[in-house]
Amino acid sequence: MNRLDSTAWARFRGAVLLGTLWLASSGTLHAEKIGNMADTAWRGQALRFLTLSDPAVRYALLGTMLLGIACGLLGGFLVVRRMALVGDALSHAVLPGVALGFLWNMNKDPVAIFVGATVAGLLGTTVVFLITKTTRLKEDTALGMVLAGFFGAGLCLMSMFQRLPTGSKTGIDKFLFGQAAALGPSDIRLMALVTVLVVVVITAGYKEFLLVSFDPGFARVCALPTRWLQHLLMLLLAFSVVIALQAVGVVLVSAMLITPAATAYLLTDRMHRMLLYGSGIGMLSGITGAFLSFLGTNLPTGPFMVIAASGFFLAAFLFAPARGVVPRWWRARSQRVRIARENTLKAVYQVLEDDAFRRDAVSLRELAERRRVTLEAAAAEARSLGTAEFAVVDDDSVALTPSGWQRARAIVRNHRLWELYLTHAAQVAPDHVHDDAEKIEHVLGEDAVRQLERRLQFADRDPHGKAIPGVQAVHGRDRDGRPARSIGYGDAP
Repeated sequence: MNRLDSTAWARFRGAVLLGTLWLASSGTLHAEKIGNMADTAWRGQALRFLTLSDPAVRYALLGTMLLGIACGLLGGFLVVRRMALVGDALSHAVLPGVALGFLWNMNKDPVAIFVGATVAGLLGTTVVFLITKTTRLKEDTALGMVLAGFFGAGLCLMSMFQRLPTGSKTGIDKFLFGQAAALGPSDIRLMALVTVLVVVVITAGYKEFLLVSFDPGFARVCALPTRWLQHLLMLLLAFSVVIALQAVGVVLVSAMLITPAATAYLLTDRMHRMLLYGSGIGMLSGITGAFLSFLGTNLPTGPFMVIAASGFFLAAFLFAPARGVVPRWWRARSQRVRIARENTLKAVYQVLEDDAFRRDAVSLRELAERRRVTLEAAAAEARSLGTAEFAVVDDDSVALTPSGWQRARAIVRNHRLWELYLTHAAQVAPDHVHDDAEKIEHVLGEDAVRQLERRLQFADRDPHGKAIPGVQAVHGRDRDGRPARSIGYGDAP
């Protein structure tokens, strides 16, 4: 993993702070859902959202962006450490703390709820640790027990509060599925504080968190406080989960922790890029969810955020350059086509070699016999060579072009050099090397071929006594300007 780019992180923190100050600079307005503020056509709603004319939109947008940044950063460490279930368990374990925070003064005080939920979350992680250390149960079993037990206790407490005379007006039930439109200045300040804290701590301790995540044994050898770093990460995770509750709710907050990070995991192999991508995808998911919920009436923001994050993941799953399904399918298909063409070129070369290269073309029947396919299949293979401009094909013959000659010689050279290498270096019998050479001939690079040639002292015959095309035979030209037909290594162009 490369070191974290400090310049990029500095810009990132500056953007977070500027966005916080800008979007939180106006008055308050609350609504059940963002889309409840107006009943106009969706075009008008979209324009109002883009112009940020409503304070509730600004608060909801800023809140979802802040939680996207925090969850995206910490979710990256959960994904690479295979701790996704920890985030899910922690998000459900905080529910009793939410209820107890409300009980503190019987209203929805953000600070009291934040403290109560954080304490409950940390208590849940402690219980998981004690169960795994004192019993034979595995971590996933302990996480499942804590998730169900704490969540059930939280539901019971919330049901009790709902029976109170003012219970239905408190809005505590919104913590189950979120209510981004109810975010106010105090909520935004708390979310901004936690997000800045997460960014600063991850930036300052990036190398230490990285080492603990990928090689905890070496981290202990380096005298790093691995256990304290683990506790600090869990504390930051608890903070992020709590600030996300108001927007996406207990049920869906784990999706905002895992999905953006999992999407980033498909896009890069570098940890610092994964954290940046995860934060960016988390912000985009928040913006998209807030926008979609604003277009209609009674559309919840939290579920739309999760749908947006899932949509980004689906796009990465299908189209990510290195790991996407479509690019991998396309590369596999292209490789199959390339190997089939190279096998056909090799067959044409061998037919001409058997005739001592006295002619330029082979018939389709000869190609079919060499490839052991039908005449129709041989014609299709010849047309494929023509499409790639490796051959000129007429009704009954195939003649290689200069590029076709060059590629055919290269494949034959790879095949015969590898056979000779196996017989000399690995002491494999000459009659057992053909099948392995059939596979390796298509993947040998030019540098590897040159090393083989030097190791074999530029041998010009394979184990079966056939000539090995050399460098000048592959890349040289004959007197007529065509690729040289001489096949020894030392032949002149």
